[in-house]
Amino acid sequence: MPRLSDRAVRMPASPIRRLAPYADAAKARGVRIYHLNIGQPDVESPPSFWEAVRNPELRVLEYSHAAGMPALRERVAAHYRSIGIDVTPAQVLVTTAGSEAVAFAMMATLNPGEEVIVPEPMYANYIGFAAYGSVEVVPVTTRIEDDFALPGVEEFERRITPRTRAIVVCNPGNPTGVVYSDAQLEELRDLAPHHDLVLIADEVYRDFNFTDAPIRSVLQLEGLDEHAVMCDSVSKRFSLCGARIGFLVTRNAALMDAAVRFGQARLCPPTLEQIGVLAAMETPQSYFVEVREEYRARRDLLARRLRAMPGVVCPNIQGAFYATVRLPIDDADRFCQWLLESFERDGETVMLAPATGFYQTPGLGLDEVRIAYVLGQDKLDRSMDLLESALAAYPGRTGAGALPVTPHA
Repeated sequence: MPRLSDRAVRMPASPIRRLAPYADAAKARGVRIYHLNIGQPDVESPPSFWEAVRNPELRVLEYSHAAGMPALRERVAAHYRSIGIDVTPAQVLVTTAGSEAVAFAMMATLNPGEEVIVPEPMYANYIGFAAYGSVEVVPVTTRIEDDFALPGVEEFERRITPRTRAIVVCNPGNPTGVVYSDAQLEELRDLAPHHDLVLIADEVYRDFNFTDAPIRSVLQLEGLDEHAVMCDSVSKRFSLCGARIGFLVTRNAALMDAAVRFGQARLCPPTLEQIGVLAAMETPQSYFVEVREEYRARRDLLARRLRAMPGVVCPNIQGAFYATVRLPIDDADRFCQWLLESFERDGETVMLAPATGFYQTPGLGLDEVRIAYVLGQDKLDRSMDLLESALAAYPGRTGAGALPVTPHA
């Protein structure tokens, strides 16, 4: 049998999806599952998207430009300018979702064997994207006791080697819900040009911000025109995860040229979905205000329920729609599988994502899970009932105590 490539062997299974066979088996037994394992919003997509894809006025569904439809690039650039991010259409590449934007940014920046620094716990697919390009992920560990706040710049400095080429941050954070302050971002701004690094920011969750301060984009940091890449997506903003439309945005012309050539190799992003997204870009601001407030209410419900459970540690959650929480369990992977294989209450169970897959450092996240609070409040409340019952019944429960936390404002 032919051998697999090294990168194939190194490619990790998704902690978000790898338990799907156990979920499928539970459903086949008639068990209802509340999915808190994946960031799939239940909010309805804008009607304008559906109208545009139902009536595209096309006779042939053609390839679009490799960099995306010009009209969409123009509209997206105008949107960014409206929120204070000054870019032109030529500085916007339409990608096959935000995932491709991050992957293109990494491939355009790093050679095999070179290093990218990423705070952990991190979006698990960053590790997968690095495996695509045989790139080494160097983690900077953040702690639940500190609400997963970004550590001081010295922690990044001491991990920089001659092979370091980039830093990736996610703001607001997946899987933690952390929001980075202006001061923290400015430290990274000073670091990147000093060491000739590229700062890649995944800003997909910008609209899910529960703090009193606006989210600052890396493209709003002075002096980073040649050192900053912003990655974005419509998946969460418009509840269009299946459309697979994202954006890579940078003022670095050489990096953009390279990313476009990567785009040419995959021909184009999906044409029909681009037509729908172009229409969805006209969605009124009231849509986003209502969605954000709904998620804020879900965040508050989740935090209240978790903090009432003995032994559970729930940090302050500032944005996105995720929480990484500590549970009184021996092994998160075992517990999440046990929920699907061995636990049910009144024919129902809950599915979570073990946090081990969001860490690059071996041994971390063993007693943590990521919860995506993407279900309506009634279902989310029921999910917490199930989790509380499961923790009481789990044979690997530990005696860990909860930490004091500051209530959400």
